[in-house]
Amino acid sequence: MNFSYWIIPIAGIMMLGSPGAFASESLAPCPNSPNCVSTQAEDGKHAMAPLPYPGTGQEALEKLAGIVFAMPRTEIVRRTETYLHATYTSQLFRFKDDVEFLVDEEAKMVHFRSASRSGWSDLGANRKRMEAIIAKFKE
Repeated sequence: MNFSYWIIPIAGIMMLGSPGAFASESLAPCPNSPNCVSTQAEDGKHAMAPLPYPGTGQEALEKLAGIVFAMPRTEIVRRTETYLHATYTSQLFRFKDDVEFLVDEEAKMVHFRSASRSGWSDLGANRKRMEAIIAKFKE
């Protein structure tokens, strides 16, 4: 039997299930679960306001990267001139959350999304995290 015939389809299926398999410089919508917040959400349980910034988008992302990097159990996964993706790992159960920032140069705003990878409720952890990041950014 020719196993090479199955390798590419199996590898493709495995990639579909991995976080960031289609990593791009856009933010995915929040799922129906309450463990996600986004500046691009239209419903009240998920929505947060985008973050205005002075200066350039690159300066804003640089400052956000410094804030994110200083937080415990955080890893920066991907960074471009207009996009930043980080993961947070919870201390007790080691759950992973994804946090993404996307610069809108035209509007001089940073859009963001913070979401748990698993489970239903995060007890408000993603919203609290983003509120803390915003507060530090505005200092």
